[in-house]
Amino acid sequence: MAVRLICLAVGYMFGLIQTAYIIGRMHGIDIRNYGSGNAGSTNAMRTMGRKAGLLTFVGDVLKCVCAVLLVRLVFGAGHREMLPLLSLYASAGVILGHNFPFYLKFRGGKGIACTVGLAAMLGWPFFVLGFASFALIFFTTHYVSLGSVVGYTLLFIEAVVLGQWGYFGVSRPVLWEMYIVLGLLSVMAIYRHRGNISRLFAGTESKMYLSRHE
Repeated sequence: MAVRLICLAVGYMFGLIQTAYIIGRMHGIDIRNYGSGNAGSTNAMRTMGRKAGLLTFVGDVLKCVCAVLLVRLVFGAGHREMLPLLSLYASAGVILGHNFPFYLKFRGGKGIACTVGLAAMLGWPFFVLGFASFALIFFTTHYVSLGSVVGYTLLFIEAVVLGQWGYFGVSRPVLWEMYIVLGLLSVMAIYRHRGNISRLFAGTESKMYLSRHE
């Protein structure tokens, strides 16, 4: 249990690197006071432009990747049999730190870009399916929130399916613990998007376009 908590804490520290907030301050604003009030790449793009949004996205992905790499470096030799689970705890910590940064009164983002890093570190099948599902939904509907929620749901389903086929190579108790962690992250992601989901049903959710024609 101690190792799990350490990995969670390591991830949380990386998650405290609030990319959107930092870039916002470089633009002379607190991103949380503009647009949706969310310290994430979508709001950064809408508020500060595509370059700021892209930098935010890349930064949030990389902080999850870096946290997982550090955990693998430190615990890889002594805990190889549960390394996928420890990597998942590190990713969960990053998402928690990103969503609830203590020094910003726990007002952060929604953790979707961080989850892209999580998917990449789980393995290429997760990254490919996540990217493909998000891209398909986004470019057909232009709803970032819908693509994010669907992508998270498919990530969990894929983890269960591939896990049952032995993809992670861990014991059954470790595998079930991975399902629980991913399930809790999925529930949190959907809960964080509850406002977006309500607006989607009401038909009032804002769309986002990468081009300027709309």
